[in-house]
Amino acid sequence: MSHAIGIFDSGVGGLTVYKELARLLPNQNFVYLGDTGRVPYGTKSPATVRRYAREAANFLSRHGVKMLVVACNTASAVALEELRQQFALPVIGVIEPGAERAVTLSKNSRIGVIGTEGTIKSGAYSAAIHRLNPDAAVFSTPCPLFVPLAEEGWAHHRIAHLAAEEYLAPLLAENIDTLVLGCTHYPLLKQTLEQVVGSEVRLVDSAAATAEAVRALLPNDTSPFEKEGRFYVTDVPTRFEQVGSAFLGAPLTCVEQVELA
Repeated sequence: MSHAIGIFDSGVGGLTVYKELARLLPNQNFVYLGDTGRVPYGTKSPATVRRYAREAANFLSRHGVKMLVVACNTASAVALEELRQQFALPVIGVIEPGAERAVTLSKNSRIGVIGTEGTIKSGAYSAAIHRLNPDAAVFSTPCPLFVPLAEEGWAHHRIAHLAAEEYLAPLLAENIDTLVLGCTHYPLLKQTLEQVVGSEVRLVDSAAATAEAVRALLPNDTSPFEKEGRFYVTDVPTRFEQVGSAFLGAPLTCVEQVELA
């Protein structure tokens, strides 16, 4: 399937980006790769994540994609520039669009960021926000329980609410007015997070912001090809199909297992 938009993530979380892209760009084709055999990326070293990202991007480029969307915050944080140097096609990550949206929404320039351990340790969101607004105050914290809660279907469970209260208390104490959901799983917890932070704090969905950034590069959503989405994983597809169907709100079938090496 040539001339599709290629999307990759460490697993199933990037389907939130895929869902937004499919909604905004209904005439485009997509190839999605979930590196489920090596998930999560958030606890891996930067060197390992860069290698995984190169291998994922190489796989998608062999499918003739016209654009790469790195639908993984950790890979966007540590591998984006290397991918842009290596591939002669547009490479879009999730951090820059999320940072731009946060700076635009924030009235008091007090911005919170939540994400995986790898994303938060990288400082990528803070750096991206400060490039746009050097005077912004950025407060970050990792929220490692959010990913398994989302995948378990417990995004609205009281356990998720309690975890959110614990994780977000230090950020709320800093009087943030904007909160960046710096992991593609986190939009699934949006309702719970809104309840915890209250109406005075604006949430930034990095998946939605990324989809809008891609649409800006493709202003005319036309494609001569039959509409199609193709999904690949690096481990058995069963879990990906199950969780992915919940993420997309529709059955996810015909997922193919592949080797990246």
